[in-house]
Amino acid sequence: MAKKIKNPPDAGRLIDGLSDTGYDLFSATADIIDNSIAAKATDINIEIELTEEGKRFVYIGDNGIGMDQEGLINAMRYGSDQRKDQKSLGKFGLGLKTASSSICRRFSLISKNKVRTELEKVTWDLDVVNANNSWDLLHEKNVSEEDQKRFEELCGKKTGTLVVWENCDRLLQADYEDPGGTKEQQAMKRRIKKLKDHCALVFHKFLNPKEKNFSNVNITMNWEPVEPWNPFIPHLAEMVMPPKATVLNIETSDGSEVEATIKAWILPHRQDYPNKEELDNAKIANNRQGLYIHREGRIIQHGGWLGMWGMEPHYPLIRVEFDFDYRLDEAFNVNVKKDTIVLDPGLREALQDILTPYYREAGLRYRRKQKSALRRGPNHTTSSQVIYSTENKQTAQIEQANEENQTAVVTNNVGRSIKIKAPVKNNVNPEEVSVNPIDSVENGILWEPLLISSTDVNHSTAVNISKEHDFYTKIYSRLVSDGYSLQGVDYLLWALSAAEIKNKNDEMQEIFEEFREDVSRNLRKLLKDIDLPIDTEDES
Repeated sequence: MAKKIKNPPDAGRLIDGLSDTGYDLFSATADIIDNSIAAKATDINIEIELTEEGKRFVYIGDNGIGMDQEGLINAMRYGSDQRKDQKSLGKFGLGLKTASSSICRRFSLISKNKVRTELEKVTWDLDVVNANNSWDLLHEKNVSEEDQKRFEELCGKKTGTLVVWENCDRLLQADYEDPGGTKEQQAMKRRIKKLKDHCALVFHKFLNPKEKNFSNVNITMNWEPVEPWNPFIPHLAEMVMPPKATVLNIETSDGSEVEATIKAWILPHRQDYPNKEELDNAKIANNRQGLYIHREGRIIQHGGWLGMWGMEPHYPLIRVEFDFDYRLDEAFNVNVKKDTIVLDPGLREALQDILTPYYREAGLRYRRKQKSALRRGPNHTTSSQVIYSTENKQTAQIEQANEENQTAVVTNNVGRSIKIKAPVKNNVNPEEVSVNPIDSVENGILWEPLLISSTDVNHSTAVNISKEHDFYTKIYSRLVSDGYSLQGVDYLLWALSAAEIKNKNDEMQEIFEEFREDVSRNLRKLLKDIDLPIDTEDES
């Protein structure tokens, strides 16, 4: 019989190693929110703080059932006791610890489970564990006034739990020369915005008060409410699968069958949204097509096809809602972070067979709309509106402009009252023609500066774009269904025109014209082997 030898792991090396399990701020925060939802919280408040000295803190508080001392110690044990409720979003007994240590060097739990009891606090400090090479969990029976105040702010005065992350060495992706300075503050704001968007997606079913199948919660991020973002846009999109096809029976390892549900949604094309706000909310993008996989209502993977198809540019309108419960965790190989699954090859084939007709339909709808848009040509109205309404643009001051002889007098970087040659267009709406496509520009040039006015004074800078140039016919025409790219090119050509007017005089006139000619000529050469967009397409 083999002799049993106790061989405990090195505490310092293991606790540091477990902090590198692949969590980022987004998956780590979501894991803590899972615990709050499992604790029956209805309010979850997240506060992220950057002090003037550059110290970073994260506080996540909930009004759930809370814990006593024994519960706190168990929660902070690596491999804590299994939850009684198998449907719980908290799953492996590792998430709190590995998620927290992936962001910070010191993390605490402050909690109470009865209104009249005192708060208790336990802390893992990775530096203390390393220094002592021992699993020394720090316990505070009497918490500080600051902790008491923070708990009441974020958890309320009854029961709940507050998670505190200190020494957050991985909260941002870079260190800054001026800790707490403007650049770090801006980076923190971007990080918080991205985290807020992540929670809005991952917990959209819990955040939606109309969703009756899951408990409802309110989440705030630095006291701003997190509004649910349903990626399927159900009030505008079409669920194209018949109801009887939405149930999928999956066999587990013990031979039993468990139901999962699947719904294929086809979103409207960019051109078919009632307004820009609805279009922006839909977030149409190539990387957002694919599967949105929910475990117990919580998204664990979003976008992509898990090997069924590539991220093809003609399929941005299809999003598939796939839901399963805890009984299929083993079948899908759910990882510790709950942000990745692995599909069995047989299941992948079955899903592909089910989804192929709807995948093809989404591609056909996109192509039909694209062809229709090609025939109409690009619409530059949105670009013109943005250019007209944007304040503090860097442009020359137009003192006067003459439409008859196509000249203007400007004050620019060269000096005051500079007379220049430039196309002038009076009595037009700047919100419509700040980007102005015309049949052709002299000498085969792609673009030229234009001065426009709604009367015959107070002119502003615009741009003429030649519709006969290869760049317009071969490139612009392909951007009709991608509003962001179309606007981006519009803004670039307008910015070049504004820079020319701002830096031109008689001596510079010829240089700017030669610059535009050289660019236009090179673009023609580069595009000579690119075909014109076709007007019909095989849809079989």
